[in-house]
Amino acid sequence: MRIELQDVEYRYQVNTPFERLAIHDVNLVIEPGTYTALIGHTGSGKSTILQHLNGLLQPTKGKIQVGDRTIEAGKKEKQLRPIRKKVGIVFQFAEHQLFEETVEKDICFGPINFGVPEADAKLLARDALKQVGLGEEILGKSPFDLSGGQMRRVAIAGVLAMEPEVLVLDEPTAGLDPRGRKEIMDMFYQLHQERGISTVLVTHSMEDAARYADEIVIMHKGTVYQKGSPNEVFSQPEQLVELGLDVPDTVRFQLRLQKEMGVRFDKPCLNIEELAMEIKRVMKWGERS
Repeated sequence: MRIELQDVEYRYQVNTPFERLAIHDVNLVIEPGTYTALIGHTGSGKSTILQHLNGLLQPTKGKIQVGDRTIEAGKKEKQLRPIRKKVGIVFQFAEHQLFEETVEKDICFGPINFGVPEADAKLLARDALKQVGLGEEILGKSPFDLSGGQMRRVAIAGVLAMEPEVLVLDEPTAGLDPRGRKEIMDMFYQLHQERGISTVLVTHSMEDAARYADEIVIMHKGTVYQKGSPNEVFSQPEQLVELGLDVPDTVRFQLRLQKEMGVRFDKPCLNIEELAMEIKRVMKWGERS
């Protein structure tokens, strides 16, 4: 499902002394089946955009096209439930949203709320649990008796059970150790590839943005500052550093090698494997010269 933001602006607490401009002049297209990462400082507008993608917030200026639905500033939209079913959001610390007495009831809550019969919702719950790497034996347990990592996976299963066409991830690995973070991110990427789900990732991790995304969107002071492929975005690391943003560890190491050894790399290396190949190529070139 295609999503397009056209000249979108959003102000919090309009017509009050606390009115604040959060985003402005945002133009962005999310094509079906793509993986988009939004990066930027806290307060740059990432989470505000995220909440526009399924109608949790409605623009104070501009419009948003979500599939065949248009959400336009100044027009009070009704019946946004179909959009919220198609665009599922996994919020930061998703496990804090668990509330039912059993895992099964928690996962089934969303589908049943959207009109799915209970028997079908239970089948969806079992399938969603498999997708997040958990077994059916926990269906009858209280989600609050599970480990923190399992609780987060159950919360994610609740979103997947609604069979979204677009999956929006708001810092989905916050608070996890490096191993847990990689497991969750690999799981989302596998779902993205196998089910063709459009994925939008809001993250502070440049490694995750570089590894998984087709396109990276840099938010700065409430608007889109730059967008492009990971190679395009990280080919100018100095520009990111000037914005106060980080770069992947491998790119930072490249910059250090270039400065200390006077070598030049053909492209930014976004993972260890690419970096090793580039170092090998540069060293061979150095030997020949």
